[in-house]
Amino acid sequence: MKMMNNGYNSSFNSNSVGLMSSAATTAGSSSSSTSTTNTNSQSQGLKTYFKTPEGRYKLHYEKTHPPGFPPFSHGKSVSQVTLAQLKDKPAQAGPTPSLSSSTSASSGVRYAAAKFLGVGGGNGVRAIGFAGGNGSGKAINGTSRSGSLAGSNGSHSILNPNYDGKGTYLIFNVGDTIFIGDLNSPDKDPIKSLHFSNSNPICHAFDPEAKDGHDLLIGLNSGDVYSVSLRQQLQDVGKKLVGAQHYNKEGTVNNSRCVCIAWIPKSDSAFVVAHADGNLYVYEKSKDGSVDSTFPVIKDQTQFSVAHARSSKSNPIARWHICQGSINNVAFSTDGVYLATVGRDGYLRVFDYLKEQLICGGKSYYGALLCCTWSGDGKYILTGGEDDLVTVWSMEDRKVVAWGEGHNSWVSGVAFDSYWSSPASDDTEENVVYRFGSVGQDTQLLLWDLSMDEIVVPLRRCPPGGSPTFSAGSQSAHWDSITPLGTLQPAPCMRDVPKLSPVVAHRVHTEPLSGIIFTQESILTACREGHVKIWMRPSSETQSSNSEPLVSSSMLAGPKVGSSTLK
Repeated sequence: MKMMNNGYNSSFNSNSVGLMSSAATTAGSSSSSTSTTNTNSQSQGLKTYFKTPEGRYKLHYEKTHPPGFPPFSHGKSVSQVTLAQLKDKPAQAGPTPSLSSSTSASSGVRYAAAKFLGVGGGNGVRAIGFAGGNGSGKAINGTSRSGSLAGSNGSHSILNPNYDGKGTYLIFNVGDTIFIGDLNSPDKDPIKSLHFSNSNPICHAFDPEAKDGHDLLIGLNSGDVYSVSLRQQLQDVGKKLVGAQHYNKEGTVNNSRCVCIAWIPKSDSAFVVAHADGNLYVYEKSKDGSVDSTFPVIKDQTQFSVAHARSSKSNPIARWHICQGSINNVAFSTDGVYLATVGRDGYLRVFDYLKEQLICGGKSYYGALLCCTWSGDGKYILTGGEDDLVTVWSMEDRKVVAWGEGHNSWVSGVAFDSYWSSPASDDTEENVVYRFGSVGQDTQLLLWDLSMDEIVVPLRRCPPGGSPTFSAGSQSAHWDSITPLGTLQPAPCMRDVPKLSPVVAHRVHTEPLSGIIFTQESILTACREGHVKIWMRPSSETQSSNSEPLVSSSMLAGPKVGSSTLK
């Protein structure tokens, strides 16, 4: 297993813009944009396609920030991307009911059911990213931290008469700016930018089912959090947030940087924000964000604990102390029952969110864990991190059931492909094949197939000098008998865990990658510098040549998920 820590660090501190060439791209049509994309990629030694058993994936579009964007803004934060769709008609405005802090769940989210599995923190309305090394969030322009982090045009906003109120958009952060691009347009440059004067945006998440219009969350390096209407931002021609609700203003509750933000599935208005100090806060969007919350002092930094706000008017309503050190990523199961977190300490932790209880977890083989996601059926969790491995965790077995070996550096993004199905599948549970993808600091996209009838689960850790015992299928009763509820397990022996090899390994960017999204017609890959590539599936080539939209409304009716970051 090859570690590239030194190479990563030197690359991470570089201010080079990588794939962000200074030449502007003018795309008058889909064909001209594709031609320009192919030329740029070929000139950098990158292929514009890759082959899989089901056919050839072709590079269709590329998206990035404007070519004149100041290079000094790079390095402050690492780009992540959120995919969001606005429906034809605005959501009905109205009061949002408050949620109980003990449940924080009600109806309101629907997700696209795939043949075998959907995406929990992986697809559809998906935020991806790998962000960190952001320091203490010093103001770029030298102004006081007590000043406005994001201005508001308020009643003086100017509406854009050309905005038609619908579309599918890519939202990504570069430096101190949020950019919004049209996914289905051949244009490479974004159509909208939002500037933050005193801090960098780090993470963001979109809720397609928001009932009061505020569907976009943005977390900053300073710890501040905003909820806004994406539609309203697109209608306004300014570069400041309009109509924003502000939470944790100037770090009054927690002044460490936001590292991950996520909407809670099956909830009308609740969301969580994870911070670099190991704390996660639960917010209710409908409550005033200016009302301070006070929580008791954490007595033991090494132990999980939950504290609720003393006042019913407070927001946030609860604090979860997850770990000592930074949380790097969080992901909810699609039903909103379970919450998975990964952190700098190298542990995956799985919680029963409604019961506020630690269920299980385990240690990485080496180093920090950086990313995680759920399968749509809630049976498996993928993690990736500094051990260069893609780890498959079984919720039923509460164990690692497979390691994916193929990356040459840190794994920074993982996702299940809910739109793929195995040609050999016969729809029986025993023959389910899961397709998932991973991206890493080695600039590679890897695709994997996980067949359940081929997985062999180790029954117990091997004793010194002994041989491990294996059994096919579920062994949840066995694990329950030896692993108490809430136990964090050590890393398993290397020889105990079955190994997977990737179906495809393809170098897709010249810069380290930050995340991956699967859609019905394509795969999206993003690098840390704010460059996104859209790879069309083999079955979508004819459709894309006829200028059909890349994303349909049905494919984005997915779970509410959040974005990730790392230190």
